[in-house]
Amino acid sequence: MKVTRNLAAVLPAFNEALSIGDVVSAVQKYADVIVVDDGSTDRTADIAREKGAYVVAHSINCGYDRALNSGMMWAASQGYTYAVTLDADGQHEPSSIMQFEQELIAGAEIVVGNRECTQRWSESAFSLISRALWGIHDPLCGMKGYRLATLQRAGSFDSYGSIGTELCIRASRSGCVIRQCSVHTLPRSDRSRFGGGLMANMRIVRALLLGLILARSFRSSVIMT
Repeated sequence: MKVTRNLAAVLPAFNEALSIGDVVSAVQKYADVIVVDDGSTDRTADIAREKGAYVVAHSINCGYDRALNSGMMWAASQGYTYAVTLDADGQHEPSSIMQFEQELIAGAEIVVGNRECTQRWSESAFSLISRALWGIHDPLCGMKGYRLATLQRAGSFDSYGSIGTELCIRASRSGCVIRQCSVHTLPRSDRSRFGGGLMANMRIVRALLLGLILARSFRSSVIMT
């Protein structure tokens, strides 16, 4: 494979056949698209390939963080300089990718999206604590940008099921350059794959508690150049 662009868009996807085609088509205007098919039982992978995306496939459902890790590490291995993560359900506005890319080119190591509002009380709690401790306003936003050299120095994207927050916390603790961009979110057409109610809130609380517990060790694990 020969990389012709510096930027890849990584989309973790589980049974997103209804939306993946339109999302891939929209995102391709701004970046090469890598869809991580996380053990889908529908035509998610086939549709993504038909629309021109690269597909990294899991034989079973491994979860959001494992899917992100697979996609990000694959992008790094292929020689991309930057990667932006988006949800495969069409909730993120693809044109926002341009702003993320500009921030990365200007020197940011990580760019974190900042949504207008959060969906769950646990997300609001996570955001308040993250803002106070690490200066990150919306750590659970699924749209983030990364300088892939930073990921490679870190060695992995996630180690404890952080819902995409571990690398941001590590970067903040290490003094990396982090920028934040406002992102507009669109309503999805069906039920969230993350789930709702008590279980979803407990997953978020778990990620927050582990982030707080492990944050001290992150300071000694420097990922700056």
